[in-house]
Amino acid sequence: MNQNYKLLFIGLVLLSSCAKRLTETAFPKVKRVKTPELVSKLDSLSKIRPDSFYSKISTKYIDTTHSISVKTSLRMISDSALNMIVTYAAIPVVNAIITKDSLKVVNKREKCLVLTDMEFIKDKFGVDFTFKNLEEIILGIPLDYDTTQKYFQINDPHRHIISSHRKRRLRNNDRLVKDDDDVAVEYFINANLKQLDGLKIISASDTTSIDVSYKTWQFVNGINVPEEVIIRVSAPRNNLLMELTYSKVAVNEPVELYFIVSEGYEECE
Repeated sequence: MNQNYKLLFIGLVLLSSCAKRLTETAFPKVKRVKTPELVSKLDSLSKIRPDSFYSKISTKYIDTTHSISVKTSLRMISDSALNMIVTYAAIPVVNAIITKDSLKVVNKREKCLVLTDMEFIKDKFGVDFTFKNLEEIILGIPLDYDTTQKYFQINDPHRHIISSHRKRRLRNNDRLVKDDDDVAVEYFINANLKQLDGLKIISASDTTSIDVSYKTWQFVNGINVPEEVIIRVSAPRNNLLMELTYSKVAVNEPVELYFIVSEGYEECE
């Protein structure tokens, strides 16, 4: 796995939210499942990709310098574009559209815009991310699952864990050995093998790690999609926590993308 993983949620790059301390849930013991069966489940989950997705998202975000709660309208066309309109106190403040090779953000509050690409996220947070990765995290799809990759089960009596790397290649603090040039991804599959409980992304090149927890799911138009998601990012240049609650979800229904730049807007400083 040669890709560097990037942080996610972009429109949220300009936002931030609350930091209510979250208590870890105690996991009951799970029945032992053989590695090939778990990998097969990852393969099945990776193929569940709706053509379109819409959701209202209540977002609480906190990083080292910001804390804010916002509402987001998210529209996504699979493998094509993602559009987010962010409101604060019922007023639209950010409109962002992301494609495979571009990132455009209009800051209505400051009357300026950002016209760039996904490298903006890397520069902002010190981690890389592709459009496909962003889709996968939003939808709870196994991140960058590769049928040609060999996967390993990490023994844990309470959770089903499949990793892209053997445990011995990880340090005691869950970092990859220093000479590794890629990242390790750990997939946490829930006890009934129906969806992911979460993901852990560990960077080899620095101290960046990303933890994604899918707390609850909802069944919409024949597809399981997340309902409550918690994302924790620890990076050399930033630490952040996001709590996302999806509502009014629509799957495989027509969506329209909205992105308008008013006259007089200049590039954000």
